[in-house]
Amino acid sequence: MAPTLLDLAHWSTWAVCAVIKLPQLAAVLAARSARGVSVGSLLLELAGFLVFLRYQIYYGYPLQTYLEYPIIIAQDVILLLFILRFSGNMKRALFYAVTFWGGWYMLTLRKWIIDLAMNLCTLISAASKLAQLRCLWQTKDSGQVSALTWSMSAYTCASKLWAT
Repeated sequence: MAPTLLDLAHWSTWAVCAVIKLPQLAAVLAARSARGVSVGSLLLELAGFLVFLRYQIYYGYPLQTYLEYPIIIAQDVILLLFILRFSGNMKRALFYAVTFWGGWYMLTLRKWIIDLAMNLCTLISAASKLAQLRCLWQTKDSGQVSALTWSMSAYTCASKLWAT
C-alpha cells in the first residue's frame, strides 16, 4: 500500500507541476495586466528553483527527483516575460537573463558555493512568498494573483514533504 501511495504522490506532483503556473498565466493574459503580482517574488522563486536544479544536476541525482523543476522554471520564465511586457519593463528581460545565466555558471565554480546556495534555498523560497504577500498588502488588491496556482503550490510542497 505504501509504495502505491508514494507513486501516486510523485505522479500527482509531476502532473500538478506541469500546469502549476497556467492559472497565473491565464489571469495575467486575460487581464493584460500584472497588477498584484510581485516581480521580486517571481525573481526570488526563479532563483531558488534554478539553484535547486543546478544542485541536483551537479551532484548527479536521478532525473525523477527533480524532473518538475525544469517545467516550473520554463513556466516562471514565460510568466516573467508577460509581467515585464504588461508592466512596460521588457528592457529588463535581457538583464535578468544575463544575471540568471551568470548565476547558473557561477554556482559551480566551487563546491562550497553550490552547497551554500542550496542551504539558502528554503530562505529564498520563504522570501519569495513574503515578497508576494507584501505586494498584496501594499496594493490592497490581489489583482491577477491566482489562488489556484498558490493552492497547487501548497499541494506540491505538502506532497514532496510527505514523499520525502
